[in-house]
Amino acid sequence: MKLKPVLFAAFASLVLSVNANAQGIKDLFNSDTQLTYFGIDFTQMRLIGDEAANQDDIVEKQLPALNDLIVNEPKKFKLADAFHKNRVDTDLEESHKKNGKINADKIKSSKSADFHRLKPADIDAVVKTYNFADYKGLGILFVCEAFSKTEKSASYYVTIIDLATKKVLLTERMTGDIGRFGGFTFRNYWANPVKEILDSIGKTQYKAWRAKYAGE
Repeated sequence: MKLKPVLFAAFASLVLSVNANAQGIKDLFNSDTQLTYFGIDFTQMRLIGDEAANQDDIVEKQLPALNDLIVNEPKKFKLADAFHKNRVDTDLEESHKKNGKINADKIKSSKSADFHRLKPADIDAVVKTYNFADYKGLGILFVCEAFSKTEKSASYYVTIIDLATKKVLLTERMTGDIGRFGGFTFRNYWANPVKEILDSIGKTQYKAWRAKYAGE
C-alpha cells in the first residue's frame, strides 16, 4: 500500500522529530543531558526464602515506602552523585501506579534460581509499559529482580532509557547486601541494597560505563 503524499509527509515529519530528540548512551556522560529518575519497578520482583512475610502489607505499604526512599532521603541515597550530575529530576508516579497493581499472591518464592530469573529482554518489556509523557533526555529506572532472605541480598537491573523512543540504552544487573544489621521493618531491611548499588555506581560503575561506551 502506498502512502498518500500528505500522509507520507506527516509520517516523515514524525520520524524526523523522534530522531532529532533521540539520545544515545554517550549522552549519559554529558553534563547538560537532562536526566530523570522514575523510581523502582517491583512488578517482576520475587521474595525468596521469607514464607512468614505478609505479602499484602508488602505490596500495599512496604514497596511504596521503599520506592520513595531515594527521593525522600537524598542525603543518604545520593542519586545525583551516583550519576555524576548536579541534578537529577524525579517522577515516581508511573512506578507507584504499576507497583500498586502487583498480585501479592505471586511475589513469594522458594526457588533460589529466581534470584537470577530476569534477562535484558524482560527489562525491555517492562520499559515498554511505561508512559514517559513529555519528558526529554534520558531516564533512569531500577527494575527489581528479587529480594533473597537466604542470600541476604537484593538484585536490580539499573536501566538507562532514551525517553523519546523508550529504547533501553543500558541495563546492568547489580546486587546489594542487607548490611550487618538489616532493619526491623521490611522497608528498612531492604533499604541498604539500594544504597550499596547507588554508592557502587558513583564510585566505580559510572566510570566503567564511561570507559566502555564513551571511550573515556
